[in-house]
Amino acid sequence: MYPDEYVDYLIHFHASRDWFECHEILEEYWKRHPHDPKSRTWVGLIQVAVSLYHHRRGNQSGALKMMSAALRNMDQVHLKELGIDADAFRREAERRLHKLNAGEAAPFADMDIPLADARLIAKCESVCEAKGLNWKQPSDPEDSFLRNKHTLRDRSDVIEARQREANRRHEYKEARG
Repeated sequence: MYPDEYVDYLIHFHASRDWFECHEILEEYWKRHPHDPKSRTWVGLIQVAVSLYHHRRGNQSGALKMMSAALRNMDQVHLKELGIDADAFRREAERRLHKLNAGEAAPFADMDIPLADARLIAKCESVCEAKGLNWKQPSDPEDSFLRNKHTLRDRSDVIEARQREANRRHEYKEARG
């Protein structure tokens, strides 16, 4: 009923609290399905995860920017179709946005997506159990890997792909003279 990537997103969102991985998983799904009617909502969910990632790292302006964009992108009907209590989710996102926008350092706190589909919750809990994770486990504020994942992960494949593209463009320009 729900894409596996979405379930994985929810697992990382609520169990490992790895919002960077949430972004990676759902962005890959979104890119593979460019004509999906829920496209903007997928982007909004990605932006919520990125907002939390920024906020946990102390980047309040990045968190504010992403949460604002997320609220503009998420469609209430699509959220409901994804088993989310859309009204409660929007209220929570708006509450966080207000705190981030207040101009003072908003303390970081985990966020849960209020799910309305009992079958989806059961599936997520089952996957967590199989992976040895705890559903709705609080994040560890001392986990530097989760806080700085974008700088600590292996990006050699991305760097190689960018270099190949730069070489291809250079060769094309040279051929055109």
